[in-house]
Amino acid sequence: MPRSHQVVALALDGVVLLDLAAPTHLFGHCGPPHYSFTLAALRAGPVRSSTGIEVLADSGIEALEEADTIVVPGFGSDPDPAAFARSARAVAAAHARGARVLSICTGAFVLAEAGILDGRRATTHWESTERLARQYPRVSVDPAVLYIDEGDVMTSAGVAAGLDLCLHVIRRDHGAALAAHIARRTVVAPHRDGGQAQFVTRPPGNEGSVSAHASLEATRAWALDRLDQPLDVAALARRACMSPRSFARHFREETGTTPAQWVLDQRTRVAQSLLETTDLPVEHVAQRTGFGSSTTLRTHFGRRLATTPTAYRRAFRER
Repeated sequence: MPRSHQVVALALDGVVLLDLAAPTHLFGHCGPPHYSFTLAALRAGPVRSSTGIEVLADSGIEALEEADTIVVPGFGSDPDPAAFARSARAVAAAHARGARVLSICTGAFVLAEAGILDGRRATTHWESTERLARQYPRVSVDPAVLYIDEGDVMTSAGVAAGLDLCLHVIRRDHGAALAAHIARRTVVAPHRDGGQAQFVTRPPGNEGSVSAHASLEATRAWALDRLDQPLDVAALARRACMSPRSFARHFREETGTTPAQWVLDQRTRVAQSLLETTDLPVEHVAQRTGFGSSTTLRTHFGRRLATTPTAYRRAFRER
């Protein structure tokens, strides 16, 4: 029986508890048998968190030498220089031997110090993006997105975005069905695209037919039941009793993405699930998810997932 994929979270002094909770819960509590999880620190033992509560690291930094995936959660803004440098060196060595490396929130500073982010796109919590760009000018910092996937290097914004990134990794490793199952257990949205905004705004007063307390959630739920039908902005706006222009603006304020991109994300998610869990022909999957034809579905999978529907089914049905 093959061993589980070994995930190691590296907790620096002042680790942010919520940033650490995401990989601990998803890879540790929900991950077996697909993942095994270890909490590491510079040395095994208690580590002070950002709130003063201590967490207990199972292993010292040597655990990174055997890790398949390393997660660096966020930490306080004034880490011990020697500990910070040693952590960066250990992460750099692990990445050089082939480990996948993830950061949540200000954990990106460790990856940047290690040189792993040089010439790459990266993100961190929006409050720290300017500092990251200033301290590490060779990193292309994107302050707006939830997370960025650069293959064997991934970075995310803070707190809840860490959940999104970890679910993205599970989806990439084991398919949409397992990611959705774990998301349901965690009671979070099964998929938020990495390009979505880090935070969304709501207008402070009334505008058009939507009040400051209104929500487009009912319209989104209505659309989810009709993914096989045309769902352009005009159709969605009619359902919400709004003008297309006002609807598009409010939709982005509420979700951080456009109506068209949101519909595309939902269709992709359902198509992935159908390919994993049913024997429906690809043409039928395309029709049921609103892509219309297998050609369109193949084109979209190629652009978005770098694979074909048939190859995706073969890979994840076998798993």
